[in-house]
Amino acid sequence: MSDAAQPSAAEVRAAAEAVKAALDRHLDAVERRSGEDDPAVYAAFNELAAAAEAYDELLYDAYDEVTPFEIPGEDGMPAYAGPEEPSALSVLIRRDYAVAEPQRLLSQAQRVADLDPDIGTGNAGGGAGGSVHAALGVVFGEYEPDEIASRHKEFGLEEGDSTLWVTALDELAEPGEWLAAPFDQADPQRVVCRFDVSEVFDQDLDEAGGADDIDDIDDDLEVLRPES
Repeated sequence: MSDAAQPSAAEVRAAAEAVKAALDRHLDAVERRSGEDDPAVYAAFNELAAAAEAYDELLYDAYDEVTPFEIPGEDGMPAYAGPEEPSALSVLIRRDYAVAEPQRLLSQAQRVADLDPDIGTGNAGGGAGGSVHAALGVVFGEYEPDEIASRHKEFGLEEGDSTLWVTALDELAEPGEWLAAPFDQADPQRVVCRFDVSEVFDQDLDEAGGADDIDDIDDDLEVLRPES
């Protein structure tokens, strides 16, 4: 893009002010909404999305910078249809890993088993370090999922995509009620918020030219809030 075509600092500032004003209008519409499908809220949401997109484009054109958030469009999450004031919630988490270094995983599992002889794998193959299957059972049985996520390289694992959904419930389930099929009742229309981590977002930054200015970032976090 030539210098003549670049937006001025005043234009970028005006776009930022438009986003602030759209945020205020959206919050006001939400606070005054008459029901779950209030058209004023829907219109305010679309105005905010348009203002944010315009600002993002001008910011990049003028300064080669991008915003750290995305507002989902028509292909994003469906409109929220859960209770206005949830009295209970479910947190659904999926994290994918590749077994990048099987030998490291086997060694870590065997180390855990050596420290605690009472650990049983329930698998054939020579104990905790005898097979990847057995090693995974030992490692994930010994460490909390969040600890594995923060130390995955120590266990020979490579991160894939991950997502966390916070969903609203009408009431807390009875003990043991959903354990047989824990994810069958995940309803996108009851998602209060979700947090996605993926290399796709790194690629988007690279294509936008914004990744060169960010050092030592493993993942980009996209926060999606469904429409009201």
